[in-house]
Amino acid sequence: MATPKKRLPEPPADVHPGIQAERVQLLIDLPVRESGRYVLYWMQQAQRTELNHALEHAVHRANELGLPLLVAFGLMDDYPEANLRHYHFMVHGLADVAAALERRRIAFVVQRGAPDQVALRLAAEAALVVCDRGYLRPQRAWRERVAAEAGCAVVQVESDVVVPVELASDKKESAARTLRPKITRHLERFLVPLPEARLDDTTDPGVQGEDLSDPDTLLDSLTLDRTVPPVLLFEGGTSAGKQVLADFLASRFAEYAAHRNQPQTDHVSHMSKYLHFGQLSPVFIALQVRQHADRVDENVETYLEELVVRRELPMNFVFYEPRYDSYEQLPAWARQTLAEHAADRRDPQYTPQQLEDAQTADPYWNAAMEEMRYAGYLHNYMRMYWGKKILEWSATPQEAYATTLRLNNTYFVDGRDANSYANVAWVFGQHDRGWTERTVFGKTRYMNAAGLERKADPAAFVEKAARTVEAARRAVGGT
Repeated sequence: MATPKKRLPEPPADVHPGIQAERVQLLIDLPVRESGRYVLYWMQQAQRTELNHALEHAVHRANELGLPLLVAFGLMDDYPEANLRHYHFMVHGLADVAAALERRRIAFVVQRGAPDQVALRLAAEAALVVCDRGYLRPQRAWRERVAAEAGCAVVQVESDVVVPVELASDKKESAARTLRPKITRHLERFLVPLPEARLDDTTDPGVQGEDLSDPDTLLDSLTLDRTVPPVLLFEGGTSAGKQVLADFLASRFAEYAAHRNQPQTDHVSHMSKYLHFGQLSPVFIALQVRQHADRVDENVETYLEELVVRRELPMNFVFYEPRYDSYEQLPAWARQTLAEHAADRRDPQYTPQQLEDAQTADPYWNAAMEEMRYAGYLHNYMRMYWGKKILEWSATPQEAYATTLRLNNTYFVDGRDANSYANVAWVFGQHDRGWTERTVFGKTRYMNAAGLERKADPAAFVEKAARTVEAARRAVGGT
């Protein structure tokens, strides 16, 4: 069934002059509430104060209306598939947001509860609600409910991608090659800085929230899945993310294009976790990369391809594909070829628990799984190999899909986002084409240890992963 095309909504009349109009959408066409005490910016996806289009638009509207601004975040205990690892990174990032907004004299509260409930509770006294944008099913449902029940104008401002999804394409794209030219034609207009505005009325609305001065105490009060420990090798928040990016540009960027598919090296930026929580803007990262290089060279072009095209293809995928987390969304050719080989003998074959425990005969795969479990990270080339072997070793392709998605979302700090769903689906043929037919894989892409050894140095990766795992375990007290 063809996915219906979606028309780009018209932006409201009052758009911040430094923000592209296509980023701004009026979710509900209601007047400003005259009795409102403040403008509410419901911050949920873009968890930062720098190069945050939603925040700057909210400041702009607050100044226009002569009102103070309240920034609010809804903190729920039970976000689907989230655990202590994810919450630890996020809550420490929110403490960074609190400090940054205090410096700008903008009120910020974190309140407990489902994000849409928190937003609606605070919207009752708001003249206007501004929200940022999320693409996953729960995120979209929250915004739809707030728009329907807030009783005042609700404006959504896109700040999580470079080129807004509907502007880039009005359909689900089949591959990066089909999306690339559509994004490229808009790139220069959207890759621009965004100055910070000064809030005129800095009156504190007096709304109470959680104490962020001690993030670990707040984490202790949450009812969370604590079976997966936090990763302390990386600190959450914009300040920490900017330092990680600066270190990458200074010491590893010069060899990025040459080494980005070499998992035994560390020539990667580690930006995905900061992008996942909206702690850094993709526009900010792209501008920093461009400014660092003396000219647009292979490293710049290769990095921007990954940051913009390869990252925004998954946004397109989850936006236009309602079944993005289901095996049934795979292309018909992929489901057919995997079904034709479903009865093929798997030798070896492992249970989901054996895979999670890294109990296979493949030392490369085991090292990858261990790095995931303890460091919450895995080099992208090894992620592909890791996923392909799960397909090869599982009893059925459906079981393989479920196992891959569960492990991905459980252990990766950047799991549970659009890239997670698209990358897992890629293992099974999404955004790919048919290849030479093989046992178990059918016509889906095949990867094996011999290919890994031919293209990289997986033995050196095993050694590197062991060092990373040991460092991660020491950081959390040997757990």
